[in-house]
Amino acid sequence: MRHDMISGKFGDEDELFFEIDLIAADELEIPVDALFDTGFSWWLAINNQDLEALDWIYVEQQTMLTAQGNAEFDIYLGKVQIDGQNFDIPVHVGEGVPEVLLGRQWLKHRRLVVDMSSGLLTLG
Repeated sequence: MRHDMISGKFGDEDELFFEIDLIAADELEIPVDALFDTGFSWWLAINNQDLEALDWIYVEQQTMLTAQGNAEFDIYLGKVQIDGQNFDIPVHVGEGVPEVLLGRQWLKHRRLVVDMSSGLLTLG
């Protein structure tokens, strides 16, 4: 079992950011800063405008309760790379998603360490 971890960085308002790669269907790796959102219960969410370059496979539509109320999301089979490891995961794609979001599902497999006073932010 690997115990690698990635270091993140704090945003201007103490947001938790991690650099990950979105992997397109043609294997192109697109680096993005993803916001860790503990209010989002799934793996990953992206804006529908970010989807075009990825050419991921559509799975289904899902209605989710968001802070703004009910919203429709398209679920795609996506691939991401975190710390050299590839993951095939369902990705929520919707309008008005302001950032690439990492959700709580990662916490079932990885440990999030946040220590703002010492500037420590890791996911491993």
